[in-house]
Amino acid sequence: MDLALRHGDLARYRAGSEPAFLVSDPDLIKHVLADNAANYTKATSVNSAFKRVIADGLLVSEGPVWRRQRRLMQPAFHRDRLSALAAQMTAATTDMLERWDALAEQGAAVDIAEEMSSLTLRITVKALFGTDIAEHVETVGKRIAEGLAIVVSPDQPTMVNAKATVAGLLTEIIEERLRTPASSPDLLDMLQAARDEETGEPMTRQELLDQMMTLLLAGYETTANALGWTWYLLARNPGPAHALRAELGAVLSGRVPTVVDLPLLPYNRMVLEESMRLYPPAWILGRRAIQDDLLGERVIPAGSVVAICPAVTHRHPAHWEDPERFDPERFTKERSVGRKPFAYFPFGGGPRLCIGHNFAMLEAQLVIATVAQRFNPRLPLGHVVEPQRLFVLRPRGGLPMLLDQTAPAISSN
Repeated sequence: MDLALRHGDLARYRAGSEPAFLVSDPDLIKHVLADNAANYTKATSVNSAFKRVIADGLLVSEGPVWRRQRRLMQPAFHRDRLSALAAQMTAATTDMLERWDALAEQGAAVDIAEEMSSLTLRITVKALFGTDIAEHVETVGKRIAEGLAIVVSPDQPTMVNAKATVAGLLTEIIEERLRTPASSPDLLDMLQAARDEETGEPMTRQELLDQMMTLLLAGYETTANALGWTWYLLARNPGPAHALRAELGAVLSGRVPTVVDLPLLPYNRMVLEESMRLYPPAWILGRRAIQDDLLGERVIPAGSVVAICPAVTHRHPAHWEDPERFDPERFTKERSVGRKPFAYFPFGGGPRLCIGHNFAMLEAQLVIATVAQRFNPRLPLGHVVEPQRLFVLRPRGGLPMLLDQTAPAISSN
């Protein structure tokens, strides 16, 4: 932020030993991510480490390989197919809340960041594989965290081969699922059945594993962080928290939300959107220029790293009034008129818009609406929270919160 405010919307700096440019203006971001996206590859050091340590999937693939993967996977993320997963999302959430009831009665604090990670991991695996991995959640979560730590600090030593551990578990799940079909279609079924519209070929087994590894990470880590920061912001802003509970009470009256309810809960959605403005899970995006390009009036030499930071643009005073304030109503239709598209881009944009953005929005809205009817998580007095800039934007040291109950248990009727 300091770099952008002191040196402008296109600020030169060094990323390690490489020349780099921080791009903060929405129009210039649109040029890189959308208008001239073909000139910008994802071949940065972080993305290369991700490919080596996590998976060679849709997130980091390029060119014809990426286009083929995207064609094969896109139908699985159609809104209608995702809607069928809503009941699984709320069922996992209510299971978590049953456990919270006992913790609340004891006055015990919980790490909301860890709770959201465990919840979204269970939801994601259920959506991907049609199975529950409750007994493996802690192990998988730790191994993925180790892998992500290596991605952002590739020289640090590791005692565990995180990729091999997670890949081994997912291979077992995939093989078991292929032998025993799920009771209802899941994303694994859809991807296994997908055929390239140009060649008619399916995914190879390795492609399937890489894509499921990528979707597992993207489907749980980013959403978990968005939810964690949402509870933090609501705890610090009682006005919006009250407005959220009032809307939920008026529309749901204590019952579990469904997909049909979400259009009737605009404030619930705006709370999430404003949370992702202040704390975007994918807080920085990296690209590398293939050929010389002109951004504004400045030439970007071929080979230069271009950094695009939603965490900066989302808080830039040139594009947001009172940018540090948590104000969900800035996302009303009236106040959103005239806002430049890339002033707000928590899921990226252009051809590489996150394929799972509809899944993430559906999941997060349902979780918030389910939890907020029963609990009002509260920060302990004196606890200081700061973001840790890893692959995603995590609260450093976790997010301990107390569980204040707000209403009787939600009815499933």
